Amino acid sequence: MRLADERDEVIDIARRMTSDRLVVGTSGNVSVRSGDLVAVTPSGVDYDRLRPADIPLVDLSGEIVDGELKPTSELPMHLTAYTEHDAGAVVHTHSLHATALSLLRDEVPAVHYQLADYGGAVRVADYATFGTPELARSMSEALRDRTGCILRNHGTVTLGDTLTKAYNRARQLEWLCELWLTAAKLGDPALLPDAELAHCATLFAGYGQTPR
Repeated sequence: MRLADERDEVIDIARRMTSDRLVVGTSGNVSVRSGDLVAVTPSGVDYDRLRPADIPLVDLSGEIVDGELKPTSELPMHLTAYTEHDAGAVVHTHSLHATALSLLRDEVPAVHYQLADYGGAVRVADYATFGTPELARSMSEALRDRTGCILRNHGTVTLGDTLTKAYNRARQLEWLCELWLTAAKLGDPALLPDAELAHCATLFAGYGQTPR
């Protein structure tokens, strides 16, 4: 089977979105790129029922090259992330707190230094109907120089070199939004200055283990 490992990983992350309560039912979608091909969740299939053969493979123009099921209706967003933002993987959630924040703000307030991992303030993209080229364009603008954004009245999109990294950013973004919403219930949250976020971004560049 072509891209068997990538198809398995798409299923694993799709199921984790459900167990981590980032989506409800078949909402949200996941994809990973390998060369000029993309493995992506199909449209309207319960994640618990997915098998590797159910994961469509498409090229960067959106043509199905392997698989019998239709790709997610949000395929235009995924392809835009690959062709315009050089993503290695894309995770799209309908997470509660991030979507709630999108109704109130135009970006995620700097309540924590972890925002530096997204390249700066995480923007809220203008609303557009799901599955449309307009939504893909709105997302692309919000992702400029960023690794994640929130879609107003909709959910989140996060990018990564790997699917694990993109998914971890989706989880972290939901936590950041929950943090702000929790603090804002009690008062006016203290925010970090832009200079501190920039400093933390520099530190993140050398964070973690390095090969010996």
